[in-house]
Amino acid sequence: MATTWFSFFLSLLLLLHGNFAQQRYQQQYGQQCQINRLNPQEPSFRMQAEAGVTEFFDTNNQQFQCAGVSLFRHVIQSRGLLLPSYTNSPLLAYVVQETGRGFYGIMNSGCPETFQSSQQTQQRIRGRTFQDRHQKIEQFRQGDIMAFPAGAAHWLYNEGNEEVVLVVLEDASNNANQLDQTSRRFFIAGNPQQGQQQQGSQYGGSTMRREQFRSGNVFNGFDIEILSEAFGVDRETARRLQGQDDMRGHIVSVQEGLRVIRPPFSQEQDSQQEQGQYGRGPMTNGIEETICTAKVRENIDNPARADIYNPRAGRLSTVNSFTLPILSFLRLSAARGVLYRNSMMAPHWYENAHSIIYITRGESRIQIVDHRGRAVLDDQVREGQCLVVPQNYAIVKQAGNEGCEWIAFNTNDNAMINTLSGRTSAIRGLPLDVIANAYQISRDEARRLKFNRDETLIFRSTRRSPRSYERVIGLVDEANSTSIA
Repeated sequence: MATTWFSFFLSLLLLLHGNFAQQRYQQQYGQQCQINRLNPQEPSFRMQAEAGVTEFFDTNNQQFQCAGVSLFRHVIQSRGLLLPSYTNSPLLAYVVQETGRGFYGIMNSGCPETFQSSQQTQQRIRGRTFQDRHQKIEQFRQGDIMAFPAGAAHWLYNEGNEEVVLVVLEDASNNANQLDQTSRRFFIAGNPQQGQQQQGSQYGGSTMRREQFRSGNVFNGFDIEILSEAFGVDRETARRLQGQDDMRGHIVSVQEGLRVIRPPFSQEQDSQQEQGQYGRGPMTNGIEETICTAKVRENIDNPARADIYNPRAGRLSTVNSFTLPILSFLRLSAARGVLYRNSMMAPHWYENAHSIIYITRGESRIQIVDHRGRAVLDDQVREGQCLVVPQNYAIVKQAGNEGCEWIAFNTNDNAMINTLSGRTSAIRGLPLDVIANAYQISRDEARRLKFNRDETLIFRSTRRSPRSYERVIGLVDEANSTSIA
């Protein structure tokens, strides 16, 4: 009997705790999604460093507050090194720049140092033979999505001759973050606060500050004697760890190029495809299998891997926890969209995620409608701008004359789309009589409404302009032959 009462009170306590937690969440964040108007956003704050710049979108904006995310853009010059750091929230990064390439590393404590130099490449330092070894390094190229878990230190280097442009999403509302709704970056090298800060002169004078790039590295707060003892080095080396005299900012230039142990790009890529999610090397315990060798990168720019493809209209490629399993831990996913000129993406909504859209090329007319049936956005969104589509808000895109390309970050590892028109839409699933009576139209009109579109999500334009028939045929042929990488 006592056991029964104990179980009852324990269940009641858990239920009340869940209700209180939900109420606390609604009180703290519920008002932030009362959006009456959405606007395309541009960067409002920038941190200039020696070898690049980071541009931030205003996280104080209502739509970012609603989604609980922040967005920024790294522009890294040739031979630029983004210094090692870790964050309190998971990240998704997309490589925008067409000629961008380089490599990066993610450090997880306890993982083996699987990359090591051979005897032929050993160095002699102070009369002793030294063989370098470190954790795995991966290379990236244009079109890659890269996943960085919360708390995992990472760095990135641009080895190409052109700038690398990365668009990065931070999900501060993720359950991995137990601090607050603010993204924090902890640098473990350099002195990021020495970077030149510029505010809003180009985009209207935002007062937003990004504290995560305006502070020193974590070693700066420790006593020099403690650091000297912890690393077994002299005081001068310990002082250098703190980076107090480093004026280069958070992206530094490596004049001689970065010399690290790594396989050729093509071999590394083939190895990933053969091994799938996990490596086939020797395993000593479960940690190496699930964390240390997990695949963290997927290229979604290749038209051959498109999930939805219309040769006359465009394509959509997604990456989620099924194609990149680490996303199940980050609870994030992404989609890469390409629309040819004047083509349309069917009206749709995400039933379980906010979607943060960044336009990478061209422009598109975008309309977003809320639960009251009001258009909270009806605007041309162009390259370099972004916007947040709140969960369940309906959205439609129609590309301009130059087409449109975008990357969308979604706040669910398996974001699910529902469409309002097309072969798999909600309208297609309704009986004819339901459609006829719901919209007060005839059965013939209901039949046309239901069956006129056989495509699933991406439609080619059916509009006819006064231009000659030959010109229209030329546009169709151009769309068919266009290859947008």
